[in-house]
Amino acid sequence: MGFLEKVVNRIVQVFQFILVFLFILFEEIIWEGIARPIYQKIQSLKILQKLEAKIQKTHRYVSLISFVILLVVVELSGIVASIVFVQGFILLGLLLYLVRIPLAAFVFWFFKVAKEQLLSFHWFKWAYMKLMFGIDWLKSRKVYISTMTYMVKIKEKFKIKLRAIKLKYFNEESKFMKELKQFYNYIKKEKKGEDKKVD
Repeated sequence: MGFLEKVVNRIVQVFQFILVFLFILFEEIIWEGIARPIYQKIQSLKILQKLEAKIQKTHRYVSLISFVILLVVVELSGIVASIVFVQGFILLGLLLYLVRIPLAAFVFWFFKVAKEQLLSFHWFKWAYMKLMFGIDWLKSRKVYISTMTYMVKIKEKFKIKLRAIKLKYFNEESKFMKELKQFYNYIKKEKKGEDKKVD
């Protein structure tokens, strides 16, 4: 029995690690790096701010159907991208997946706008609460906490190194910037000399 428990615990740990890894991959790289800036840009568009007011006044069934259609389109685009990628068309697969990201950001925006209407459906609210519970469960795992702590340290080290590079090479008083300016002025003078010869 002890052996079986160890095997089951090991399988559960591996499963948790895979889930946490995929979640962090989505949250930190795809969402924070790509989707969030797109989502923030969508929020700032005036035309969508007007659309937001209209969506909030729309009947809840219209909002639900619109959300489901948008979600299906996003998921299908992800499936198509995966199939194309597996078939060996790597660049096309990546391109399709990149196209999927702004679509997903738009769906997220739509959900935020129509959230009150969508959650008025009991089954939708139940599914949403279960999803939130699952996310909270993942974030409470030791592997998630330790990985995020490690990533924060890596980010801080990267920022320090980036700041040092900026101060060393891109400071106006740095040797690199002075040489770059001298090179630019030299090219500029050469260009003027060529223009005079042409005249």
